[in-house]
Amino acid sequence: MRMNSRVYAAGGATIAIFVLVQIGALVLVEPFQSAGYQPVENPSNPTNTLLYLLGVFAATGVMLTAFRFGADRLVHVLIVGSSAFLSYYVLSVVLPSFGTGIGATHLPAAGISLVLAIALFVYPEWYIIDTIGIIMGMGAAGLFGISLGLLPAILLLTVLAVYDAISVYKTEHMLTLASGVMDLKIPVVLVIPLTLSYSYIDSPPERMDQTDENEESEESNENEAETAAAGSPDSRGAFFIGLGDAVMPSVLVASAAFFLPTAPLVPGFALTLPALTAMIGTLCGLIILIKMVMEGRPHAGLPLLNGGAIVGYLLGASVSGVPLVRALGLIPYL
Repeated sequence: MRMNSRVYAAGGATIAIFVLVQIGALVLVEPFQSAGYQPVENPSNPTNTLLYLLGVFAATGVMLTAFRFGADRLVHVLIVGSSAFLSYYVLSVVLPSFGTGIGATHLPAAGISLVLAIALFVYPEWYIIDTIGIIMGMGAAGLFGISLGLLPAILLLTVLAVYDAISVYKTEHMLTLASGVMDLKIPVVLVIPLTLSYSYIDSPPERMDQTDENEESEESNENEAETAAAGSPDSRGAFFIGLGDAVMPSVLVASAAFFLPTAPLVPGFALTLPALTAMIGTLCGLIILIKMVMEGRPHAGLPLLNGGAIVGYLLGASVSGVPLVRALGLIPYL
């Protein structure tokens, strides 16, 4: 498809969302740690990666099973509830509380989280989904970032990049999952409209899954045309990207800032050179991904995004004078 100003604007908005998630994760690192939200005793233990992977695979399996047996409403309720819970986690460390110690309450955080969940349930327009998705992305990246040391974080990003490629290009079950969650209009997918008049509520159901190579030739050609249209932002009125694509590389950004203490680039802000270069590497991968998706086909995002984050992080660590074994989190095992 021919690039135009609307497509460029959507690409720029997507980059801005990724930057917001990354900066938000960095802002939340210290508050989360101070609030005791670090869920593991030893963040540097590589087995933590396995636990998080099992969680990702289990969630994927539950949603695919629910879609297969027509239990879409269950997924909808679970995601809306999760969005309220994670929004509360984020807002509770940035908004004032009432009282101190055990008796402290976070009424503003609880109230806003409830309002967001209700808005998502009754009026899931694109700007509501994106607002909640950004908050969830910041919180998830920040929590994962302080829970996974450098080695576990790099392992997690590497395995998920491979898994994403297999699930999109080989088994294609990630495309089936994407179609299901897009139909439910929940903040698992970020929505970037190409026009201000676009309405996600009124948009028709989306199909991201590709065609079966064993189908009859004529039917296959017809389905392929439908798939190409589904992948083209101009044909849908919006550009879609998974929330996980924004979260996963941001985990390494937060982990780098938290577990590889180098001189902060901005006083009072947890932004170090390795964290910054991880951000830049992610955005380089994102630009390539956007260009590929704009051509009209769905693509796996994590190979480019996670790969960019890892390469950028290692370059930044090297420039900062950090030995490679330390940057990889291998020192405890040597």
